[in-house]
Amino acid sequence: MVTASTSRLIDGLPDEVAIQCLARVPLFYYPSLHLVSRSWRAALRSPDLVKTRTRIASTENLLCVLAFDPENTWQLYDPLRDHWITLPIVPSQIRHLARFGVASVSGKLFVIGGGSDRVDPLTGDHDGIFASDEVWSYDPLRREWARRAHMLMPRAMFACCSLDGKIIVAGGFTNCRKSTSRAEIYDPEADRWDPLPDLRQTHSSACTGLVISGKMHVLHKGLSTVQILQGGGKNWLVEDYGWLAGPMAMVRKELYVLSNGCILKQRRGNVPDKMVSCASEFQSRIGFGMIGLGDEIYLVGGVIGPGPSNQCIKQLSDVDILNVMSERPTWRPGSPMSRCRGSILGCALLTI
Repeated sequence: MVTASTSRLIDGLPDEVAIQCLARVPLFYYPSLHLVSRSWRAALRSPDLVKTRTRIASTENLLCVLAFDPENTWQLYDPLRDHWITLPIVPSQIRHLARFGVASVSGKLFVIGGGSDRVDPLTGDHDGIFASDEVWSYDPLRREWARRAHMLMPRAMFACCSLDGKIIVAGGFTNCRKSTSRAEIYDPEADRWDPLPDLRQTHSSACTGLVISGKMHVLHKGLSTVQILQGGGKNWLVEDYGWLAGPMAMVRKELYVLSNGCILKQRRGNVPDKMVSCASEFQSRIGFGMIGLGDEIYLVGGVIGPGPSNQCIKQLSDVDILNVMSERPTWRPGSPMSRCRGSILGCALLTI
């Protein structure tokens, strides 16, 4: 005999077991599961499902991409099915959102700060918004965007990382286009931003963030020095790693760089960088996204031209994949973005 307490989701199973069954289903099938019943839809939209997926090791890593065209439209890539999913448009009032930070934490995608890339051809003005303090999160289970607590200050072109369940931002530029050394940390559970110690150095160029060996590293374009957050967020250490310049990606906790038409494993100290693969075919391709996923590096989108043999700019939706862990790494094509194309404005991994 099935009691009322064991029949809300799947007849004959306790709800706890039924939730574990649902948690094992890939996210790709969730839109269909939402149609089964109201109780299934409520269970699939519950934050407890994310915790269950993590507990039973059923999480998935999805690639999140925002390209220049169409504006404010993200796509998710499922590497197991080589399939793209288009998300609802970010409900920001900022047109052609760019120069923002992006991170994934607690099973959600966070889009932070940035400003408009829509330029008035007469004045060069970015719709009056170069940098903002707004924050949006996307919940893939509820399939909706939500406004979150604003940052402590507007910023653009800044370093942004997720670390230990929180998001850290540092540096960048204010809406007056002045560089800043200020840093802050976001707690998604409390929906609150708190200040961190200032960076020890600022620079008149964009900065990016990487998590290496469990610590946030801030890199400024054009500088060989790296600033590392120490002591659980108590201070910044400045080191000169002498790294090669170029797009970077983390794969299995190792750092790779695309430099001079080659993919190399980036090393510190006097250890020489290791050549992994030639990438000369991408030298005419600019504005692409580069990110590590599993054992592979993904090059996504971008543009080609103009050049001596190409008088117009070609916006790309291409995806090229390199398995850096194989004995003889070779590039292979992935399914191109189904909706987006052009320069990649944001690229991140979402674990759900």
